[in-house]
Amino acid sequence: MLEHGGQLLAAAQRYGIPATKWLDLSTGINPVAYVPPPIPVAVWQHLPQEQDGLLQAAASYYGTANLLPVAGSQAAIQLLPRLRSRCRVGVLHPAYAEHAQAWRNAGHDVTDLTPPEIDGEIDRLDVLVLIQPNNPTGNIFTGAQLQEWRDRLQSREGWLIVDEAFIESTTQISVVQADMPPGLIVLRSLGKFFGLAGARVGFILAHAELLSRIQTLQGPWSVSGPSRFVARAALCDHAWQAATSARLQQHGSRLARLLQHANLMPSGGCGLFQWVETESAEAIHQQLAQRGILTRLFSQPLSLRFGLPGTEAGWQRLSTTLKETI
Repeated sequence: MLEHGGQLLAAAQRYGIPATKWLDLSTGINPVAYVPPPIPVAVWQHLPQEQDGLLQAAASYYGTANLLPVAGSQAAIQLLPRLRSRCRVGVLHPAYAEHAQAWRNAGHDVTDLTPPEIDGEIDRLDVLVLIQPNNPTGNIFTGAQLQEWRDRLQSREGWLIVDEAFIESTTQISVVQADMPPGLIVLRSLGKFFGLAGARVGFILAHAELLSRIQTLQGPWSVSGPSRFVARAALCDHAWQAATSARLQQHGSRLARLLQHANLMPSGGCGLFQWVETESAEAIHQQLAQRGILTRLFSQPLSLRFGLPGTEAGWQRLSTTLKETI
């Protein structure tokens, strides 16, 4: 199992600080989550219903009906490598490590690629896996570049997989198309922008033929009825979405400025996190943890990811602690 952010209980035990006393900035999840309406009792009592309106809500939100609900985008990451025989896979690096591990575990030949290396390697690949914007670096590729890579892969029935888990504040860069073409696979999630990581709801957006294969592989009832109810409500709440998108853009910029004032210059980021590459990452991570502030530490390269505080008190605590420790 790979290490992930959000391991608050483990941190509480390690540092001897109660979990309720922590400021958890380690996940990149919206700390001001969507609050769904109460779940009717009947939703708990019946098997998930495909006619519950979730697909229509998702199609309207994402701009395509070529989609399939899954138990979080992590489920999609685990499923996709099982749909191809052994092949050559390029995965963006540094990036969310579950992608590379899933393809390696399924027996594929995986190459880690930095952004400048991709174009020179694309014609030797069968699958290219990207994250847009990238986690943790915030790197963004142009639409023209992504289209060219998809075309070159598709010429030999290859795939371009784009994980858009952090894209909601910048949806104008999404590669989703109303009629999803063969060879383009997009992953979306309700865990980050909506702050509903515990609901475990995501979507695979792809050509209808591939979606049919995935649906057969994952079997029935992949997303629970209560999670479907919550997801539908969130996807239909356009006022909340607009207000949250504006707030996250402001708060992402605020976090970048706060880190700059502490002489921690962000190397990249997005509305939900800022990424700082520094040789002092481990020491800073430890210093903040000893004061009950949890960040995400990366070893390759040495760096820290800072998520957003959820309250004004949290912002002030982070600012004060950085001034006192950095």
